[in-house]
Amino acid sequence: MQEESNANGKFKGATQYVLDEELAQIVNISMALEMPLLLKGEPGTGKTMLAHAISEALDMKLIVLNVKSSMKLVDALYQYDTLTRLNDSRFGDSTRNVSRIEDYIKMGKIGQAFASEEKVVLLIDEIDKADTDFQDDMLDVLDQMEFDIIEIDKTITANHRPVIIITSNAKKDLSDPFLGRCNFHHIAFPDPDMMQKIVQVHFPDISKELLDASIRAFYKIREFRGIEKKPATRELINWIRALQADPDFKVKHLIKGDLPYLGVLFKKSPDYAASRQAASRMRI
Repeated sequence: MQEESNANGKFKGATQYVLDEELAQIVNISMALEMPLLLKGEPGTGKTMLAHAISEALDMKLIVLNVKSSMKLVDALYQYDTLTRLNDSRFGDSTRNVSRIEDYIKMGKIGQAFASEEKVVLLIDEIDKADTDFQDDMLDVLDQMEFDIIEIDKTITANHRPVIIITSNAKKDLSDPFLGRCNFHHIAFPDPDMMQKIVQVHFPDISKELLDASIRAFYKIREFRGIEKKPATRELINWIRALQADPDFKVKHLIKGDLPYLGVLFKKSPDYAASRQAASRMRI
C-alpha cells in the first residue's frame, strides 16, 4: 500500500490508518489543488493521525504546529531571542556576533515548513483554539507562501508549498473567510464495520470472538447515558490491549456483560462514575 502511494504521489492509506474512499479523494484533490484541508470530527476519529499517515505513506517529513489559545501568529512563524542576545552582549562570551540579529532568529513551525529544502506535511492542530485574527492572518501567510521578519527586514519565501492539514474540534466557530480558503471534510465516527477494520490493523492476530465481543460492547458503552466524553477509537484500542494483557480475562465475561477496565475508556470522574452505574445494569 505504502509503496504504491509513493509511486504515483497519491495517498491511499498507511500501515495503521484505515482510509475510506471519500477521505482519500479529498486528501488527494487538496494536494493537487495545493489547498489546506480542514478536518472536523469528534476527538479520536483520526484527524491528527491522518497527517502522520500522509507523512508515512508519501515519505515526507511531518511538522506539527500545536495551536494554543494564547499563541500569536508570529510565534508560529519565527522567534527573535532577545534575551540571549542581551546576555551575549553583556557577558561577551558567545561565539555569535551580537550585531548579527539573524543569529538570534529561530524559525517557528510554519517557518520551518517554508525553509525546508524538501516538501513537507504541515499539521496545524486544533486551530479552533486560536482567535479569529490568528486564523485569518495565518491563512494569508499560507496563501502567499511568505512572511516578513521585521527585525532584519527580510522576506521568507517557501521553497515548497507544504501539504497542509488543519484540524478542529469545533469548540469555536471558524470565520467565513477562513472556511472559504480551505477544503473541508468531516470525519464521522466509524461504524462497527469500519471499526472492525481499524481494530484488525492494530491487532492482526485478534480472534474473531474477541473482535466481535469487544466492538459490540464498545458501541453499547458509547450509548451510556450521562456521559460527557464518549470513548473514541484510541480508547477502544487501549481497552482491547488491556483485555489481552489480563491473563484472567475471558471473552465470555464481555458476552455476559462484565466490563472490566472502564478507567481505560473514561478519563473524567463523572463519566467514570456514570459508566460504572450503567455497566452494573448492562446485559449484552
